[in-house]
Amino acid sequence: MDPGKLTRFIVSNALKLGATDVVAEVYVGRERRIKFANNKVVISEERDERTAEIFVAIRERRASISVDNLSIQSIREALKQAIHLARMSEPAETYAELPRGPFKYDKSLLKAGKVSGDPEKLIDHVEAAVNAALAEGAERVAGTLTYSSGKTWLRTSGRAYGVASEAAVEISVRALASEDAAGHFVSIAADDRDFNPEEAGRRAGDPEEAGRRAGEIARMALNPVEGEPGEYEALLGPMVFAHLVEHVGDASSAYYVDAGLSFLKDKLGQEVSSKVFSLIDDPTIPRTYGSAAFDDEGVPTRRNVIIDGGVLKTYLHNSTTAKKFGAETTANAGLIVPTPFNLIVEGGGKSFEKLLSSIDDGIYVTNDWYLRYQNYRTGDFSTIPRDGLFRIRRGSIESSIKGLRISDNMLRILSGIRELGRERYWISWWEVETPVYAPHAIVEKLNFTKSTI
Repeated sequence: MDPGKLTRFIVSNALKLGATDVVAEVYVGRERRIKFANNKVVISEERDERTAEIFVAIRERRASISVDNLSIQSIREALKQAIHLARMSEPAETYAELPRGPFKYDKSLLKAGKVSGDPEKLIDHVEAAVNAALAEGAERVAGTLTYSSGKTWLRTSGRAYGVASEAAVEISVRALASEDAAGHFVSIAADDRDFNPEEAGRRAGDPEEAGRRAGEIARMALNPVEGEPGEYEALLGPMVFAHLVEHVGDASSAYYVDAGLSFLKDKLGQEVSSKVFSLIDDPTIPRTYGSAAFDDEGVPTRRNVIIDGGVLKTYLHNSTTAKKFGAETTANAGLIVPTPFNLIVEGGGKSFEKLLSSIDDGIYVTNDWYLRYQNYRTGDFSTIPRDGLFRIRRGSIESSIKGLRISDNMLRILSGIRELGRERYWISWWEVETPVYAPHAIVEKLNFTKSTI
């Protein structure tokens, strides 16, 4: 069945089965994935994707189900199961009817950017990244390039209906100059102008640049010595800063605020960071990573300023959290959990070299992983620096170090942001699921403890 007609079938039949609210979302697309290791392509594979996401509500009782068989019989069974699960579920505290359409969407956001999925061209990107890393001093290079394209049909019982195309390409490059000297960088784009070096004018963002940066960090990380725990001024690279910023975006979700799992709870209208930091969720920029015309309730997306000059301006809402908070939806559904589409950090005015030279005694962190909270409500957490970690003295990198863990507090870090870099990079990889447009950042005080790994 045509996907648009299938969404109509899902909505009408769910209503007949007793649902008060229904969302049907059908996605049809293709993904190509190229894995490389030891400087060579080792796997090149592609797959077709066909899924239907079904959400039903019987007033306060809700359920969702996903199916990858789009036959009518399979959809009928999924609808019966979804209705059964809704009737058996615990009622939510608040019921909000889905927003009423129809809505008009920005036509430029319904179109995908021009991204080439030609297998030979994708392998050329991989080879360019590998060669750039090797030229910087890496001995071995590994990673993954993923290309995806597809179309989404969304229909709701609130008479919202939209069809949007999407395309994206991303490469994650990890370079090793020795067993204990590694570097990592990524490049992601929703248009070839931001990915191909020929069209991007060699600006940061193409796969060759990702390989070069990964190789450079790996070479600098050779012969690390044990780092001394303590409190240091810190220069955070875009990879690690994006990871922290993603957690700020997650904490701005009204669902987590209401559940007491956010360090931004009861902070609306208050200063939560230094004045140099502003954070925006903006899916309305055409052909950029994370752009979207509508949210999961079919509401047209909009630009939301989360933090403006250090002040928390809004939580992110769907219709249910908005009703509970006495607010309006920010078009960030997530039918259960409102989420950002992308996160954009306002840039500063200085180059990386100027930022580095401004630090007399500190540590440069290029990446991290395994961020874990000791207390979601207060923002106490720890994370492990990954890949290159460097000691800074008198404005320059003195040595490569290892063996440290970051143990600090999110709000303390935000308040301690002293300066942001001029250049920004779109970051997304398996530690950063929400795309973040992040610069380098200087934090006045960051606490490092001894790592147990």
